[in-house]
Amino acid sequence: MPLLVTSLTAQAQQAVPAPGLDFEQLNNKTHQPSGWRAPADNGYQVTVDSVVKYQGRYSLRIQSVATPRQEGTYGVATVQLPVYFQGKTVQLHGYLKTRNVLNGTAGIWLRLNDGQGKAVAFDNMHLQNVQGTTDWKRYTISLPLAPEVQEILLGGTLPATGTMWVDQLEVTVDDKPLAQAALRPVKHYKAEQDTSFSRASGISLGKLSKQQVENLAVLGRVWGFAKYYHPAVAAGEHNLDACLLRLLPQVLASASLKARSQLLSAWLTSLGPIPACAACQEPAADSTRLQPDLAWLTDKRQVTPALSQQLTYLRAHRNQGPHYYVAAAPYAGNPLFQHENAYAQVPGNLPDDGLRLLALYRYWNMIAYFFPYRYAIEEDWQRVLPEFLPRFVAARTAEQYRLAVLSLVTRINDTHAYILPNDPVLSAYWGSYFAPVQIRFVEGQAVVTEYYDPSLGPATGLLKGDVVVSVDGRPVAELIAQRRPLTPASNEVTRLRNIARELLRGRTPQLQLVVQRAGRELPFTITRYPAGQLNLALNNGTPDPKAPAWHKLPGNIGHLTLGTIRNKELPAIMQDAQATKGLIIDIRNYPSDFVVFALTKYLLAQPADFVRFSEPQFTYPGVFKLAAPLQVVPGRGPAYAGKVVVLVNELSQSQSEYTAMALQAVPGVTVVGSTTAGADGNVSAIVLPGNVNTRISGLGVYYPDGRETQRVGIVPDLEVKPTLKGIREGRDEVLERAVELITKASIP
Repeated sequence: MPLLVTSLTAQAQQAVPAPGLDFEQLNNKTHQPSGWRAPADNGYQVTVDSVVKYQGRYSLRIQSVATPRQEGTYGVATVQLPVYFQGKTVQLHGYLKTRNVLNGTAGIWLRLNDGQGKAVAFDNMHLQNVQGTTDWKRYTISLPLAPEVQEILLGGTLPATGTMWVDQLEVTVDDKPLAQAALRPVKHYKAEQDTSFSRASGISLGKLSKQQVENLAVLGRVWGFAKYYHPAVAAGEHNLDACLLRLLPQVLASASLKARSQLLSAWLTSLGPIPACAACQEPAADSTRLQPDLAWLTDKRQVTPALSQQLTYLRAHRNQGPHYYVAAAPYAGNPLFQHENAYAQVPGNLPDDGLRLLALYRYWNMIAYFFPYRYAIEEDWQRVLPEFLPRFVAARTAEQYRLAVLSLVTRINDTHAYILPNDPVLSAYWGSYFAPVQIRFVEGQAVVTEYYDPSLGPATGLLKGDVVVSVDGRPVAELIAQRRPLTPASNEVTRLRNIARELLRGRTPQLQLVVQRAGRELPFTITRYPAGQLNLALNNGTPDPKAPAWHKLPGNIGHLTLGTIRNKELPAIMQDAQATKGLIIDIRNYPSDFVVFALTKYLLAQPADFVRFSEPQFTYPGVFKLAAPLQVVPGRGPAYAGKVVVLVNELSQSQSEYTAMALQAVPGVTVVGSTTAGADGNVSAIVLPGNVNTRISGLGVYYPDGRETQRVGIVPDLEVKPTLKGIREGRDEVLERAVELITKASIP
């Protein structure tokens, strides 16, 4: 949701109709009203009811189904509305009916949030004390509509046992229907009116001298610090791209530290006064996972004492409100980078020299202030900036520019960090033809492990277990060395995974290979095909998205593959699983549905902590605070009594790893396989000039005791990797070991 600030001009805004407050429009997948959300599994069922209703075809029913109800759980349904209107008071009206509501109350609820998702006002009807069995009755909540309110959350809530129905919800403003409420003016940012450099900077640079590199490095640091700390910038008063491009030639030409600092000091002053901030306190050390690296603010080699004093004052009196350039993602908290010009229309897909430096500064500062794993990069991020300045200036083609960006992205060692595959320049660089055979690194060698097509693959003459020695005359080891700096990944096994996927990709339909088979080296000429002719979904561990998620293996062992699972299938699956000797949960894939809480409830007897997050502090950029641990909780039935084994490998990434962490909280679970991708946490998107789109992990994810997952991954209890012998024999050795673990009393 856009953040709004005061400006000199205003105009009317179109009203947006409120979604589904009468519950008449349904989402066919969830069987809930369109636009509404409810937890997938927390001991309550949230659905529409066509039998018990006040008006129309449907009401919304919230019903407790867990017995006994877990402490702290509650049923809730939520819809979100933007605040496009103005007034003094917001009212929520609705009809309620209840049956056997005990140990708590039923109600409608209303929450008003500011632009960062923080509650400004809240009421859940607790004081109205609706309990027991009651017939339809109209209730009202009223809250003051403060100027900072940007969104409304509302719905029904049942922090109790029993059943409640909600119907005919209505939002009014100052007792007028929402459609008749006075509209808020559209408040334009001054930053949006500065369009001087909308397509080009007009800056042309040659080879940089040592002094110029130093000047530009300090400029990038000061610019990024002001971008995220200065209250006037946060309020949208300045277009920081334009500010940079105006300032850059002057700073570049500075002959001394003093001259450079004077320019930067004058620019900081021009941004406007910085009000004193009484609320700007240092965070408590025990709640902080990461601090900003701001030692350079007082480095006399970079800034004069006068400029240092300015910067230090800004740190102590930084912005404390909404921010024009960054905000918290709703309900998750990872950074949303906003109002960043993509400069998508640059000629030839190549931003000019000034815009390329802007790209470097933009990315470097996003990592410096909003990457939760900056400490795990394993090099001084401060040194990366001057290193890449000459590389970005020297990039004279669209391809060279993107390879420079890709090299920079690779340096943060995050598997989530990549340039989106739809980039036309990089797609042409890597080629649009793919061999119909899958390559994976096994026992340190590039091995044919599967076919992307059941006929085209075997037609190449390559066999599963063949070791690729060279590609178009180049040894595989040489190709790995070339591609390693251009392959973002959190750890080496995942880097090799990604290199393997592209190893046989190219620009021509024909490919020359030499493979090793039975001690001999054999040459092959094979045909490559466009991606659309092959099933590249093999790379995600789920070649057939329609394959059943559940089946039984010999010996009465259940095998649940999360790559095709659906939440709605779990009750039947777990009922069938109750009589099995053991359960193998296969996450060598990406789960097709979010089953963290829905699955673990069948395996747990007691609640268990499984994860905690570090979250960015938007009022203190660079600080990440640790949140309280999150739990998985048992369901209403007995916990599954058999052995549980979880399978993971380098294909297990992000949500797969998060799911594995939750399963590890189940007593007695054994994780079998190999180290995972080591990239967890909600993903945040970044766009750079030239419309180059990339990503980062936006939240830190840790075990409850603080152990790392980023770069480390999920470390198996029992390491089992595929072997060349097993691949040639067509065996799944990891699955075999899991079966053995279940069928035998103990495994050495």
